[in-house]
Amino acid sequence: QVQLVESGGGLVQAGGSLRLSCAASGRTFSSYAMGWFRQAPGKEREFVAAVSWSGGNTYYADSVKGRFTISRDNAKNTVYLQMNSLKPEDTAVYYCAARANPSYDYTYTTSYEYNYWGQGTQVTVSS
Repeated sequence: QVQLVESGGGLVQAGGSLRLSCAASGRTFSSYAMGWFRQAPGKEREFVAAVSWSGGNTYYADSVKGRFTISRDNAKNTVYLQMNSLKPEDTAVYYCAARANPSYDYTYTTSYEYNYWGQGTQVTVSS
């Protein structure tokens, strides 16, 4: 089992940047595929970005492609989401998720494919 703790959220002006971190407990972090999702008020949770267990493969939602970058440091048991050129529509609670026993070096884009979730961190982008 793994526990996930997100940090790095906050209030930023449109066009600004934030870096979210997700620290994982446990010694098997490097075997988990990881993802970031977000949920805005009144909306369903949506996929943002994913990274394979090795870090060699990444995948992004069209809405963040070219602005967000997901990465991981397996030595530090941490996955990151660098968010640049932020827009008001990026305002949401951002969640980190982990999938155990991933197939090969795949990325996963739907919430039901993940086994563990963090508590979320609020990101607010003002116009």
